[in-house]
Amino acid sequence: MDQTDVAVSNAIANSNPKSGSPELTIREFLAFKLGDEEYGMDILRVQEIRSFERPTRMANAPAYILGVVNLRGVIVPIIDMRIKFNLAQVNYDTFTVVIVLNIGKQVVGMVVDGVSDVITLTPEQMRPVPEFSSAIGSDHLLAIGSLENRMLILLDIEKLMTSAEMGLVAPTLQ
Repeated sequence: MDQTDVAVSNAIANSNPKSGSPELTIREFLAFKLGDEEYGMDILRVQEIRSFERPTRMANAPAYILGVVNLRGVIVPIIDMRIKFNLAQVNYDTFTVVIVLNIGKQVVGMVVDGVSDVITLTPEQMRPVPEFSSAIGSDHLLAIGSLENRMLILLDIEKLMTSAEMGLVAPTLQ
């Protein structure tokens, strides 16, 4: 883990979106779509964005784990977040992309409906996450990002991907 990863991990660990405002500095998020909702994740976790290619299916894997692909010699599990979040419609078209993430020491691919842009948010643009029941556990959400007429659900992608529920990677040591 390099110094940037440690700084970002510390900023996330020191933030508590449920109490007042998150104690975060200016950060950049990759904005992406899942169904009708727009989400954001820390840009520092993104290795690359690729067009969707059908992965090799793995026996006995949950439905949201589509399989694996060989990415320059690295076997990468591919997770369809639309299936994981129980979206009604899951289409594979020209807009469907895979966001390749570096989570700890593992590389993971995340299928989404599309990627829009990189957004810079200040602490003032990040609001606490309200308590409600959803497909995403509230401990996997950083904040709600507000930018002009857009609202993004900001994910703590490392916590989400390393959660026992996902069953992909072991949590990194802090």
